Amino acid sequence: MEASLFEDLAVPVSAKRPFGRQYAWVIVAVTFVALLASAGLRSAPGVLIIPLTKAFGWPRSEISFAAAIGIFLYGLVGPFAAALMQTLGIKRTMLAGLALMSGATALSLFMREPWQYVAAWGLLSGIGTGAVASVLGAAVVNRWFATNRGLVMGLLSASTATGSLIFLPVIAWLAQHGGWQPVVIAVSALTAVLVPVVWLLMAERPSDIGLTPYGSAEAVPPAPAGRAIDSIALAFSALFRAARTPSFWMLFGTFFVCGLTTNGLVGTHLISFCGDMGLPMVAAAGLLSLMGVFDLVGTTASGWLTDRFDPRKLLFAYYGLRGLSLIALPFSAFDPVSLSVFAIFYGLDWIATVPPTLRLANENFGERDAPVVFGWVLVGHQAGGAVAAFGAGFLRDLQGSYIDAFVIAGGFALVAAAAALFIRRGPGAQPVGLAVPEPA
Repeated sequence: MEASLFEDLAVPVSAKRPFGRQYAWVIVAVTFVALLASAGLRSAPGVLIIPLTKAFGWPRSEISFAAAIGIFLYGLVGPFAAALMQTLGIKRTMLAGLALMSGATALSLFMREPWQYVAAWGLLSGIGTGAVASVLGAAVVNRWFATNRGLVMGLLSASTATGSLIFLPVIAWLAQHGGWQPVVIAVSALTAVLVPVVWLLMAERPSDIGLTPYGSAEAVPPAPAGRAIDSIALAFSALFRAARTPSFWMLFGTFFVCGLTTNGLVGTHLISFCGDMGLPMVAAAGLLSLMGVFDLVGTTASGWLTDRFDPRKLLFAYYGLRGLSLIALPFSAFDPVSLSVFAIFYGLDWIATVPPTLRLANENFGERDAPVVFGWVLVGHQAGGAVAAFGAGFLRDLQGSYIDAFVIAGGFALVAAAAALFIRRGPGAQPVGLAVPEPA
């Protein structure tokens, strides 16, 4: 009996057909959890700032530098990860990313110098999380869904907020009561547990298990396998073609501001900012979690809206509301009412920009290049996040306050809101339906 069970578990998912036509939702669930863990890892440095300062006496600018490196690599790896998913496969890319995340964070238990923190939580974990990022969601939606793509992409994008929702209060409690080491152990263990889950349940394409994409009656022939070295050429050739168009730079620039105003500033420094204003760490983490609740709603709704309305107008609304909320926050009373209003107002569009940005990339760059081009646009997002992560920490050390950092970021968001209206609608524009491109 036991032998039969283990033999059954050892059979790859590609040789079975569990859950019938609904297996696409199993793939979504596995992807959601992997993205959630990746987002949880990337949000942890915001909790670690104060414990590491107390434990080692490191200045916030040095600790923030590690967060900046991790955020930037999270984006820079994106286009190469998207290309790897086309040549080596989604499953292998996910497994490599999760294993690297777990190993890198575990190594940080032995750190004693700031450069070791930068190497573990900046360099190595940045590469690992970059392999399990928004480009993964785009690839999965593209392969497994013929309908409801905007909705599913919104749901997967919202996993970033859900990661904060689930992990931040827990790791903040661990940090407050046990210091930085329990946080490291928890993050490393979680990402390690996901490796066998992905190995057992993830399938490359519907055709691997005898299915068609969800909502389609026709099978999509699998792309021929490629080599890892082809991924580099594919990533750069798509970039060179896209960089010759104004649309790419408009998408890149607005997404730069998106990263600057979200994970770079708020995700990294809001807990520390609240600490300056007298709020305990766990209470501040709860504020970010409240944002996560409303972003889960807002980003999923954004996917639904992207299927039906002009994505440029959606981006105008998202960036405009975000900018106003960031400018207002430093001048609020920082009481439970004002902070709750900010969390709701800001949380609703934390990652809501992803579905309309992805749709505009698809319309402008077509089936062959759009997944990889979106990965390069994500580089802009993370570059903005890196600038804010380091810059806000530097301003805090220099001025003793985060006020200027939040006001400057809010101003950039208002500029991005206006710029979004001038992004070109490409020849692939359709009145409804987010057509996430099928990789060549």
